[in-house]
Amino acid sequence: MRKIIVSAFVLSLCISAHGQSIDKIITSSEVMRIEKVLAADDMQGRRTFTPGIDKASAFIESEFKKAGLQTFMGAANFRQEFAMTESKATASKIIIDGKEIDNSKVVTFSYQPKVSLTEKSDIAVVKINKGDNLGQKFNEYYNGTKSYLVLVDASFSKVLPNIQHIERIKANPENNTVLFVFGVPEATTFAIELSNTISKKMLNNVVGVLPGKSKPDEYVIFSGHYDHLGVGSPEEGAPHTATDSIYNGANDDAAGSTAVIMLANYFKKQNNNERTIIFTTFVAEELGGFGAKYFSKQLNADKVIAMFNLEMIGTESKWGKNSAYITGFEKSNMGEILQRNLAGTAFKFYPDPYPQEQLFYRSDNATLAKLGVPAHTISTSKMDSEPNYHTADDEIETLDIPNMAEIIKAIALSSSSIISGKDTPTRVDSSQLK
Repeated sequence: MRKIIVSAFVLSLCISAHGQSIDKIITSSEVMRIEKVLAADDMQGRRTFTPGIDKASAFIESEFKKAGLQTFMGAANFRQEFAMTESKATASKIIIDGKEIDNSKVVTFSYQPKVSLTEKSDIAVVKINKGDNLGQKFNEYYNGTKSYLVLVDASFSKVLPNIQHIERIKANPENNTVLFVFGVPEATTFAIELSNTISKKMLNNVVGVLPGKSKPDEYVIFSGHYDHLGVGSPEEGAPHTATDSIYNGANDDAAGSTAVIMLANYFKKQNNNERTIIFTTFVAEELGGFGAKYFSKQLNADKVIAMFNLEMIGTESKWGKNSAYITGFEKSNMGEILQRNLAGTAFKFYPDPYPQEQLFYRSDNATLAKLGVPAHTISTSKMDSEPNYHTADDEIETLDIPNMAEIIKAIALSSSSIISGKDTPTRVDSSQLK
């Protein structure tokens, strides 16, 4: 009993030391209000380049304005706009060793209107053999700057649909062409003719700022991504909701975006941040983290003291309530600082229990981490057994809203010494990153 009394006393001290009571600002009802909007069916899954993502952006903008945030670097509004290049294939004819290849066995990536290549052109023929690490090889060629004709062993045919669904969109595409041909073992002679429609498409992050009082040039970032997967076919719905084709993304990552909005309200009402706080919801995370990549180029990474990226915090972690994990925990001492600030409370942060998933590199923290920023993702998602991950069942009814509110409170309280300028996390050694 004494231990419980002491914990409650210490927690009350933490709360009262931060102006208005946190329990009156970060509430389950407020979590539910925001989640209901972002994860609603009329957002149509918030897929990038759809009316749904524009609607979500407008809602977040209105919340930032209502909270009293300033725009980023004096911008006219909260939208941080940028352009990307999209390529759509209109014609494709590939002949290898005299035989025309069925287009259903070919996946092409090119950002040129017309492509004409033969074995005499500047293109390398490479192979992905049975037993190779397909993901590693694919990324090597897909992200390269040279042109490749990639012959993929037929044993990988089951992943062909996944590669076919990859969006042909990049921020700054190269002039190269990469073709993946499945089930063809050799290519001595070949002729490749492609036609593509190339277009520029606009999209935007949503960014709001709370200027620091004594250290305005030192930044602390709270982020989440507000895009998701959009609308699929009814057949893509979960088995018991086969007529539901909307990927609502309540946990992934309306939960993180909700947290960013609530933290903006909380810190604005505290009005005591010595360092500048930047609140941002990123677009196009599901397409490859393009929003975060653009954002990272708009500020000096040396001035970013810490980044809290919030990703899928709507379900209980493997340890149950009042817990979450931090990706890349060992790469800076930020996690230690956060846990120290929660001493006496029931909440605990843990190191990422799913290192094999490489989560530190798979979310929007990765870009700034590679620039040395203590940039980590906070999550509760059970990546080995999260039943609704990337399914049409990721709906608000599956979330633990009260627990989510407690997680957001813990993030607010644990970050206090960093925001006040008392603590500065150690930098990430970018030379040790993959």
